[in-house]
Amino acid sequence: MSVDVGVDIGLLKSEIKKTYASVSQEPEKDFVFPTGRAWAVDLGYPEELSQVPDPVAESFAGVANPFSLGRLGAGERVLDLGSGAGMDSLVAALQVGPEGSVTGIDMTPEMIEKAQAGARELGVGNVIFVEGEAEQLPFKDASFDVVISNGVIDLIPDKDAVFGEIYRVLEPGGRIQVADVTIQQPVSEEGRRKIDLWTG
Repeated sequence: MSVDVGVDIGLLKSEIKKTYASVSQEPEKDFVFPTGRAWAVDLGYPEELSQVPDPVAESFAGVANPFSLGRLGAGERVLDLGSGAGMDSLVAALQVGPEGSVTGIDMTPEMIEKAQAGARELGVGNVIFVEGEAEQLPFKDASFDVVISNGVIDLIPDKDAVFGEIYRVLEPGGRIQVADVTIQQPVSEEGRRKIDLWTG
């Protein structure tokens, strides 16, 4: 099933990838959204933030703090949906400890590369990063105890598919900790056709 949002989905995904590749490669650039470690500090990120390598933290482009919904427990299996440069994944990896695991998934190759480099620099072996899309997760049913996500679901037109996949990969009784953008009024037909409103 495809969702008609009044914009070419392939073009939309291409523009989103371009925007976030730029966040990965040019974190010092001004974007229409806040980025970087200082932004994460303002959002009240947990103490583990101080251990996240600078290159990863400077490419942080989240919208809020999913950890404000609760700390992750030792040994939990976590999926970071739209992991970007890996900041939330690395914080999660530190919280769940070596007996837990974190899988970050993102559709932007440049972000995956930066996240992998950050995990190596931090020296955590309980986190992996996978290239893929939230609407078709490449994981078995009931693979995770927790799904975290930060500022990603709002970028995806087919939210039913995303939440269906989250439900599928969560262990029964699992939980989601999502930080995202919401709107109070429906977006006009014209507004939905503006790629810039989707990407930033």
